[in-house]
Amino acid sequence: MIAGRLARWLTLAAAMSLVLSGTAVADGINVGEASGLRNLVPAESLEKSATQQYGQLKQQAAAKGVLAPANHPQLIRLRAIAAKIVPFSQRFNSRARQWQWEVNLIDSRQINAFCMPGGKIAFYTGILDALKLTDDEVAVVMGHEIAHALREHARERMAKSQLTQLGASVLGELIGGGRYTGAFQWGGNLLSLKFSRDDESEADIVGLDLAARAGFDPRAGVTLWQKMTAANKGAPPAWLSTHPAGAERIREIEKRLPEVLPLYRSAK
Repeated sequence: MIAGRLARWLTLAAAMSLVLSGTAVADGINVGEASGLRNLVPAESLEKSATQQYGQLKQQAAAKGVLAPANHPQLIRLRAIAAKIVPFSQRFNSRARQWQWEVNLIDSRQINAFCMPGGKIAFYTGILDALKLTDDEVAVVMGHEIAHALREHARERMAKSQLTQLGASVLGELIGGGRYTGAFQWGGNLLSLKFSRDDESEADIVGLDLAARAGFDPRAGVTLWQKMTAANKGAPPAWLSTHPAGAERIREIEKRLPEVLPLYRSAK
């Protein structure tokens, strides 16, 4: 009996030692369930529309000669980073295992990147070249954009928009009859959609979690935003125009680092 107690005590002491030394593996970021409002917009329809719009974007870019070929060094780099991050996406959305993930690079001076519903990722050369992003910083950007898709912010935003536009009577008809077709006009909304500050903040922290699990240093979120702030002279960049930039954003990232650094250390 004494031996059993001693063994349990030693196990507990070892666990406490790991925690105190900062090497214990944490659960990472917990953001809870996504908004139920998103269920007013069918996921399959949105993902199908996203795939179509993404295909059109690629066709237009190819016609203009600005779609990077498969052997482009920066595209190879982006796809390698995505290959490390994507396996962890199911933690935040079980549907991600069904997505046909895709990464492309567009030659443009825009400081921009996005991930559409269904895992359709695009980076613009401007964000890589102008900011001279390290792999860790690219992973933070990519994790942020993937987080928008995983947390289905587009579905939620469109549902809120339709609630405002359609009114209670039309919404009741939609819910009662299940007649979504024609009610939700996607158009080009997915490419120009602006997320709320709450969505951007959530994407920030989920993105840090994804990057850390994939073996990228989440502290790159701080250096990324230092570069962003300098490049935009303190103004929010176009790709995150609704989110506060600069010191406020960096403070929030630094506050969440203790939750994700153990993941990074474990991955390394």
